[in-house]
Amino acid sequence: MSRSSVTNARARLPELIAQASSEAVFLERRGKVAAVLVSPEQYARMQEALEDAEDVAAFDAAMADEGDNIPWAQVKADLGWV
Repeated sequence: MSRSSVTNARARLPELIAQASSEAVFLERRGKVAAVLVSPEQYARMQEALEDAEDVAAFDAAMADEGDNIPWAQVKADLGWV
């Protein structure tokens, strides 16, 4: 992880983009993180992890719902799998 001011990043953007291929680069404005520069591959991994976490949360919420249960045999019949 490295840090750079936004002002400095303007002058060093190609270098910071290359650096982002191996680590996150935090861009700061007035001493606070304003943005994070990451590689497209890392961004895709983060998006996938977020979607997986959302799927787990949705599954947990569905399992906690105390609605009527449908027998598996009925589900298969309704789908035409029998």
